[in-house]
Amino acid sequence: MKQENRDIIRKVKKGNRRVRRIIPFLAPFFFAHFPLPAGSYKTKSENTHLSAANAEALRFAAFQVDVYKLYEEISLEKSGLSLDVFNDALLGYLNLKAQGQLSDKKLLTVVDFNKPSTEKRLWVIDLAGKKVLFNSLVAHGKNSGENMAENFDNTVSSEKSSLGFYVTQDIYMGKHGKSLKLVGLDKDFNTNALERCVVMHGADYVSDAFIAQHGRLGRSQGCPALPMENHQQIIEAVKGKTCLFIHANKKEYNSDYLDAETALAYYSSVGNSII
Repeated sequence: MKQENRDIIRKVKKGNRRVRRIIPFLAPFFFAHFPLPAGSYKTKSENTHLSAANAEALRFAAFQVDVYKLYEEISLEKSGLSLDVFNDALLGYLNLKAQGQLSDKKLLTVVDFNKPSTEKRLWVIDLAGKKVLFNSLVAHGKNSGENMAENFDNTVSSEKSSLGFYVTQDIYMGKHGKSLKLVGLDKDFNTNALERCVVMHGADYVSDAFIAQHGRLGRSQGCPALPMENHQQIIEAVKGKTCLFIHANKKEYNSDYLDAETALAYYSSVGNSII
């Protein structure tokens, strides 16, 4: 490692002793897009270039620190949400904020289909209040798998769940009662959500009692179905242009909203604030 790199990292660690790692989704971008200049700097222009590069590197490192601090302050690890999944969800949230697609609610909803249906795998996070509003069971599509969601699709009538970023819309009364429309944003992954009627709604088969009887939750036709006991509260909280991210570890999934450069630009434009 070049001496300039060591100096930057030392400054960041000195400024925040709680930093334990470079956040995974940011590390490749950091070193690819902000390589720290090496060599001997003798001219004024070269010194200016080094100073600008150091400032940009420190700004990016501060961004990394803020993401990790937010994860810790909300105690997301204790609630079972991994740092990696939160990283991706927050990255998408910041990209959507930069595009003006979200309201001022500052809510982030995450579904982690790496977890079985028997575990609470939906989180509604109040980023401004730094707390989890809801941590709930949520069902996947019946053709996505049994207890684990393993197969995903964007096709009409597939009855599979779809991965990616969504923006919540308006409440309506449907066959499942109070329901929430979702607009999918990731081409080839979830953009048919409206046509497929993939919505948030309550269902009797999303309950601990169903798990006790069947060893898993019941399954939907692709909707992120919620328990009857809390679906109305969750829907009311997240309605009206908030971010929903449905995640699973699938190599084929990619998204334009996982753009670290846009996230950093937005972070800088709002005074180095994640929220």
